[in-house]
Amino acid sequence: MKKVTDAPFLQDFVEATQNIYRLGWAERNGGNISYLIGEDEAKEYLDLDNALRTIPTGFDARGVEGKIFLVTGAGKYFRNVIKDPAANLGIIRVGADGASADVLWGFKDGGRPTSEFSAHILSHRARLSVDPENKIVMHCHPNYTMAMTYSHELDEAKFTRTLWSLNTECIVDFPDGVGVLPWMPCGTPEIGAATAEKLKEFRIVVWAIHGIYAVGRNMDEAFGLIETVEKTATTYLIGSHLPIVNRIPDDGLAELCSIYDKKNYRKDFLPELSEKYK
Repeated sequence: MKKVTDAPFLQDFVEATQNIYRLGWAERNGGNISYLIGEDEAKEYLDLDNALRTIPTGFDARGVEGKIFLVTGAGKYFRNVIKDPAANLGIIRVGADGASADVLWGFKDGGRPTSEFSAHILSHRARLSVDPENKIVMHCHPNYTMAMTYSHELDEAKFTRTLWSLNTECIVDFPDGVGVLPWMPCGTPEIGAATAEKLKEFRIVVWAIHGIYAVGRNMDEAFGLIETVEKTATTYLIGSHLPIVNRIPDDGLAELCSIYDKKNYRKDFLPELSEKYK
């Protein structure tokens, strides 16, 4: 059996934690990631018949029973993942009852999944219902995205249109827009359920005064969505004290979608143009 530390899914995961920490998006034990591993891929590196131990999920995880996830540990720092992956990460398989999970690797010394574990599992379940190829749920605290929520209206259409209008890449990269949640206590079933519901229609959900969630079929997709939002939030705030005299016009946004064949853009966010570029 191959070593887990040689698995591409683990190496991608570790690299993502280091990039997020390097960019300052995961202070202390902030931030968490989960990666849905296919069973065929997992069995090359794991003994699926012998769990190290069984832990309670603490919520109803039915809907993803039997699925295998690599996930960050509770109270763990992203900067330490590269030094000792098995102490800071773990691989679990959700039990048939949805109330327990088998630890297949990692979580040394009694470690457990992130306190946002319920938000991750509910998000995977929701996202798989609209995209069966989704594998990644990523959460972190990008500085400027957080700061943008201090001063910008938390209306999804307005928030999305601001981002779209300030960076040509935005409507091309996330034509489905950005979901926005008001501030809510983290680590609760309520914020997990609210996030999951948003992820049925968006691949990005901004948690006001907290951070961001993004999903994808691979690490690059999820990470790239956060990068694009954060870059645009940065330029928004750099110029926020100045009058904005130039931005991408609404007609230009719809034209971009036509050029790049993004017919799935949120037409309700640009209702006045939906007929012209449908």
